[in-house]
Amino acid sequence: MKALTYEQAMEQFDPVFGIEVHVELNTATKMFCGCANEFGAEPNTQVCPVCLGLPGAMPVTNEKAVESAIRLGLSLGCEIRESSRFARKNYFYPDLAKDYQISQYDEPTCFEGSLDVVLDDGEVFTVGIERAHMEEDAGKNTHKGGTGGIQGADYSLVDYNRGGVPLVEIVTKPITGAGARTAEVARAYVATIRDIVKALDISDGRMEQGSVRADVNLSLRPKAAAGEDQDAVPFGKRSETKNVNSLRAIERAIHHEASRQAGLLLAGKPVVQETRHWHEDTGSTTPGRSKEEAEDYRYFPEPDLLPVEPSREWVEELRGTLPEHPAKMRARLKEEWGFSDTDMRDAVNADALSLIADTVAAGAAPQSARKWWMGELARTANDREVALAELPVTPADVAELQGLVDAGTINDKLARQALEGVLAGEGSPREVVESRGLEVVSDDSALEAAVDEALAAQPDVLAKIQDGKVQAAGAIVGAVMKATRGQADAGRVREIILQRAGVEG
Repeated sequence: MKALTYEQAMEQFDPVFGIEVHVELNTATKMFCGCANEFGAEPNTQVCPVCLGLPGAMPVTNEKAVESAIRLGLSLGCEIRESSRFARKNYFYPDLAKDYQISQYDEPTCFEGSLDVVLDDGEVFTVGIERAHMEEDAGKNTHKGGTGGIQGADYSLVDYNRGGVPLVEIVTKPITGAGARTAEVARAYVATIRDIVKALDISDGRMEQGSVRADVNLSLRPKAAAGEDQDAVPFGKRSETKNVNSLRAIERAIHHEASRQAGLLLAGKPVVQETRHWHEDTGSTTPGRSKEEAEDYRYFPEPDLLPVEPSREWVEELRGTLPEHPAKMRARLKEEWGFSDTDMRDAVNADALSLIADTVAAGAAPQSARKWWMGELARTANDREVALAELPVTPADVAELQGLVDAGTINDKLARQALEGVLAGEGSPREVVESRGLEVVSDDSALEAAVDEALAAQPDVLAKIQDGKVQAAGAIVGAVMKATRGQADAGRVREIILQRAGVEG
């Protein structure tokens, strides 16, 4: 079978895609029981008879989870159903202890919405939302042996801590018309969802921990003939790439699947409707299971839970709590901060926008905040292979650091040393500056002595300055900075040098 590039696949076929985004809610307890909802606990320590599905255990709906789901639905432009029910979705997996998942089926709480996403060049693409329904998460399988994936593993371990964690699953309608920008639209859509849930403060949005993850459906259909309506061409068979947990991986998964499916179709082979596993290391997918239809899950109403019936008054009260839409916020901040399109795009792509905003709120100038987060801190995060937000430094720390620079207490070079100390856990920027003795030397007597010593070592420089070659003062400034380990006030040093030469600056 001939391998095609993504671009070649897009030239040959019209893509149709859809995305199911799973958002773990940050409620204190699980969806239907009182177990703690916390990431990182020892395996199987946050479980009880309810989330393990033991006989006789009775679930109770988490009101805070319902509130979060409704606020999310409203942010997605959804209608809120006056009465909705939970259902049992029956299937066997080792990470579902009770052999069914409590979810919503034909009566989701949130339905019929839409979301505008902004692409890198500013184009707005509207994605239709079919539903945003509540459900409980499954546990987590860890596969041992082989490459760490399910295929080739020697055995698997199951951690039920995640079982029962509140989820909202957001399901798009089939998305058409994106063409070669399909992967870009998919990435922007998931990024916007992540930004919304973080702004709502209903999830930490950390994709690397699974707080937000996506299942990506993709199919290819022939391009319409001249004069034919593309919408009249039937959809092709779709694949569903499961649990993609980074924005980059979403793009890569679509690139791979489009290329794979195009190769099959051009070779006259069928595309199998199935789930597929994503492999980050190879940028490829492998078959999972044949894709079930709804009837295969044998949905039926959950008999142990009452319907969810939010009052209109409560829904409108929740509507009043919604934050500014991320796209509108970016446009506003871009204008307020004076950022270029590139500045704003890079900050968004680096997950630095909220960090910059919080640093500005703490007192730093926008460009200074951007400089630290997109410069020194971005390099550190890259070296440590962690997200920016995972670094042991806060926006308040960065604002304090820049404040010390603005006050002349330290210069940029010393500020980088102070930042190293903060990242090493030595304290706040001010504490590190004090403990390491990083303050700028601005005492004239000390600076004058250092200048005189440097001039004595390079007597020809003074004559050059007096002859009008003022730029020669740089050699003495450099010598003084070296002698003071970068702690001299460079501006004041230059002034003293020119005074010694009898030249006005």
